[in-house]
Amino acid sequence: MGGAAVIALLDAAGVRVSYGGRPALRGIDLTVGRGEVVAVVGESGSGKSTFAHAVVGLLPPGGRIDGGTLRFDGQELTTLGPRAIRALRGRDIALVPQDPMVSLNPVQRVGAQVAEVLVVHGLAGRGAARLAAVELLAQAGLPDPAVRARQYPHELSGGMQQRVLIAIALAARPKLLIADEPTSALDVTVQRQILDHLDTLTRELGTAVLLITHDLGVAAERASRVVVMSQGRVMETGSARAILESPRHEYTRALVAAAPGLRPRRLVAREREPRTPPQDLLVAEGLVKDFPLPGASAGPRVVRAVDRVSFTVPAGRTVALVGESGSGKSTTARLVTRLAEPTAGRVLFQGRDLTALGRRELRPFRRRMALVHQNPYASLDPRFSAAEIVEEPLRIFGVGGRRARRERARELLARVALPPALHDRRPAHLSGGQRQRVAIARALALEPALVVCDEPVSGLDVSVQAQVLELLAALQADLNMAYLFISHDLAVVRQIADHVVVMKDGGVIEAGETGRLFAEPRHDYTRDLLAAVPGLRARPAAPAEERTPS
Repeated sequence: MGGAAVIALLDAAGVRVSYGGRPALRGIDLTVGRGEVVAVVGESGSGKSTFAHAVVGLLPPGGRIDGGTLRFDGQELTTLGPRAIRALRGRDIALVPQDPMVSLNPVQRVGAQVAEVLVVHGLAGRGAARLAAVELLAQAGLPDPAVRARQYPHELSGGMQQRVLIAIALAARPKLLIADEPTSALDVTVQRQILDHLDTLTRELGTAVLLITHDLGVAAERASRVVVMSQGRVMETGSARAILESPRHEYTRALVAAAPGLRPRRLVAREREPRTPPQDLLVAEGLVKDFPLPGASAGPRVVRAVDRVSFTVPAGRTVALVGESGSGKSTTARLVTRLAEPTAGRVLFQGRDLTALGRRELRPFRRRMALVHQNPYASLDPRFSAAEIVEEPLRIFGVGGRRARRERARELLARVALPPALHDRRPAHLSGGQRQRVAIARALALEPALVVCDEPVSGLDVSVQAQVLELLAALQADLNMAYLFISHDLAVVRQIADHVVVMKDGGVIEAGETGRLFAEPRHDYTRDLLAAVPGLRARPAAPAEERTPS
């Protein structure tokens, strides 16, 4: 960013926002210069997303700006009418929202949704916009962009959906891009590609970026300045290097200490030197999963999602499956839990071949294994409260009486750091991170022998993420549970896993003990994954080490 004076593109002074009279922002001062990357970090509920929505005029019903000024490119935003705000939004200020499932139109092809931005703002005709949409999808990192442009959102993975949102935001080449957790659902290599692209825009086009993230590793590498928020206030502001290497505020120090990419530490359940090797709890042997291609008249009639995958999960240990989106990790998880039938191969659990069991014979084993899904919003019953969701498996398997089940549910919710005030709320009234904590509590309700964790902490703040990982380690020590831990976050895997299995294109390319694999990866793909972990390389400090304490 250089040492020249930064000309403010966005200048917020004393911004106060409330929801139904309850304060959410309590006097925010924040500036973003032209071409500057500023990261806003903090836990859920700190006000990060509220500030972003205030800037683009998208506060939810009941939300209002109570005071302060918001100036963009010399224009006061708080006094603009709805039509003027809509003219700015998407053209001069763009927002990449946090949840692609909510933000994308489910009945419109993704290419048309990208093209719509260009058409609405008069930047291209419909024909030219369709062609430009394919190029924008390619820039956002989607493979086969011409094919993806013709697909609907539900036909794409969560990571691909989020890349579509990024393409929509970048379509009009805005002056300011507000990225609200833009890469939280992406694997590390695609995350690096997307963030590298944002860096390119910043340098070549003078586009400023307000990067809202709970990943301090991303903030350390990508931002020239970091703003730390908590409970609607700015706790600390300064250069990325100064904030992350010598934080002054206690809250900032706690965030930095919890960031897995910045402060690597092991969270295995205990230092263990067993006299005899632990028994194998789960054994996957030569798993294959083929999906038929509809209407295939020529060429291959199936796509192979899992290709001869074998691995073992010992009792009381954690085995991690890592790899990019589409590598076959989640499909493998469905195969080992018998939520999908393998085309070939078998799964042994506690010595029994699960693939040979019928539904009735399989039921007792269901109690011995649990699954934490990747998308908690889709996996939680919207009609139930958080406590009722956690109670459900206890009720289904007839564990305890009604009062005992309710007490057990609240105990589990407390252990995953969900405040008692939220226990009776339904999923729609919880944040993404809160919903994921409920999903983890539900999976632990029956104290299973194996928990399959499919991206269990990808949507959590670093401090809550650390709490959940510590909880998983403690439960493993207490109950001797095993984890099959699926993640694209290798910094998290380094903390929690005893053994790592690296997958690519449906197959296993490398496997080994965690320490050895991180220290001496043997495959180029594994080395690429490790090199992309945020926080392993720090962004150089700006010449001016200015800092503003609260």
